[in-house]
Amino acid sequence: MGITLYELFEYTNRSINMFANINKQNSGGGAIMSSKIEKKEKNTVTLSIKVEWNEFEKGIQKAYIKNRKRFNINGFRKGKVPRAIIEKMYGIEVFYEDAINFVLPEVYDKAIEELDLHPVDRPSIDFEDINKGEAIEFKIEVDVKPEITLGEYKGVEAVKAEYTVTDEDVLNDIKRMQEQNARIIEVEDRETKDGDILTIDFEGSIDGEKFEGGTAQNHSLTLGSGSFIPGFEDQLIGKKKEEEVEVKVTFPEDYQAEELASKEAVFKVKIHEIKEKELPELDDEFAKDVSEFDTLDELKADSKKRLDEQADKRAKGETENNVITSVVDKVEIDIPEAMIDRQVENEIRDLDYRLRYQGLDVEKYLQFTNSTIESLKEQVRPNAQKIVKTELVLEEISKQEGILATDEEINNELEKMAKQYKQELDKLKKNMREEDLEYIKLGIIKSKTVDFLVENAKYTQADK
Repeated sequence: MGITLYELFEYTNRSINMFANINKQNSGGGAIMSSKIEKKEKNTVTLSIKVEWNEFEKGIQKAYIKNRKRFNINGFRKGKVPRAIIEKMYGIEVFYEDAINFVLPEVYDKAIEELDLHPVDRPSIDFEDINKGEAIEFKIEVDVKPEITLGEYKGVEAVKAEYTVTDEDVLNDIKRMQEQNARIIEVEDRETKDGDILTIDFEGSIDGEKFEGGTAQNHSLTLGSGSFIPGFEDQLIGKKKEEEVEVKVTFPEDYQAEELASKEAVFKVKIHEIKEKELPELDDEFAKDVSEFDTLDELKADSKKRLDEQADKRAKGETENNVITSVVDKVEIDIPEAMIDRQVENEIRDLDYRLRYQGLDVEKYLQFTNSTIESLKEQVRPNAQKIVKTELVLEEISKQEGILATDEEINNELEKMAKQYKQELDKLKKNMREEDLEYIKLGIIKSKTVDFLVENAKYTQADK
């Protein structure tokens, strides 16, 4: 007889964290059982777990209590039918499935803890017929974290990134502020030019037939933005307000709507409004208007300071990535597909989260790019695999070096969170779940491990 565990193995998600295993604390002293590894092939382990009948009997009793209201038998009130009567009429087997659901998660947790296993996927379960009074032997097959043989990770060579902020960078930053504070004014007495903001109606056709998405009214278009088909915006330069223009373009070969790709189209365009940006003068008054500073020089100095901080942060991040890549590339790991699949799902969720800030979601993105969820998963899979490999290597290094999160470091993180969420520290700690606290610990350990690798790396000539 065979089954695959489903809802009773919700705890599996706790056990597959890529940076550490979170073991469940068994209550009540654990089950009466014995467990052993029967065989191990690559990352798949087959366990044998034997549960004595008296322990399984406790699961049957729990199953009876859970289900007794379901049985309607003449002579007994609903929910008051004795277990023996139910078993006589339906057989004791009626309780076996729920009994397994009560007993097996605990004994499985205890087995993986005792055998020091780290599951990364839902296990599959198989067992022979259950005979009353006899021990039950479960055969459990599960994928576990791979064993890792580290290469040399101390003293690896890596490029130390450096970024220098120039006067031109500062000027561009000030010009960005200037653009953000520009006034949009309507113009009446000149022809359109690059950079103008037009309000237009357009109607497109191919071989005299209108096509979907080719018509709009009062559409805002900035000339030179490149937001329309190549050649469209150029043909609107040098025109006047209320002028009607015939624009001829050819859709690109790789256009997202395949039915339009490489097709020649004609657009009838009418220009309703011509607007331009009026930029403020870059002087002390500008500095006062856009900041807390009184002079333009003070604003530039603040811009330089901010850009320097951003450059340092960028250089630090790239240097860390260079070191980590040098370490990880030296390690070969046979990663279970389940770990990569799970990270692929994480990548898709992250993409969906980012898209929602732009008014989209994954489904709309797939429609817009004319792709499928399967092709998107294949696209993100290499990066997902890299992330999993990196997490596994960093975890192993932290173990080798004995890198831990101290109580002080954990408390500092909690204080930052309390301040961020404007909560009292004691209240935050009280509401903190065990898995949340574990996540904080793992983040600290990972950060310290990366710092350790960066401090011990050997750097080649920096790229500026």
